[in-house]
Amino acid sequence: MKLRYDPEVDALSLVFRETTVTTKPLAEGIAADYDAEGRLAGLEILDAQKRFGGKEKIERVELEGIRAG
Repeated sequence: MKLRYDPEVDALSLVFRETTVTTKPLAEGIAADYDAEGRLAGLEILDAQKRFGGKEKIERVELEGIRAG
């Protein structure tokens, strides 16, 4: 999984798999990317700073319940 933030457009992207996708809007400013088999391949969230409580929240990411291997 890749987590990307573009400060120029204030967009947060979660990429679960790199593939060709079809994008479908879920809500205002939130879209899901699906692969050819209809599996979720990623999410994009616009206005990320506003949605997540400011710049300092975007700069710090915590992953819980992730095990190596």
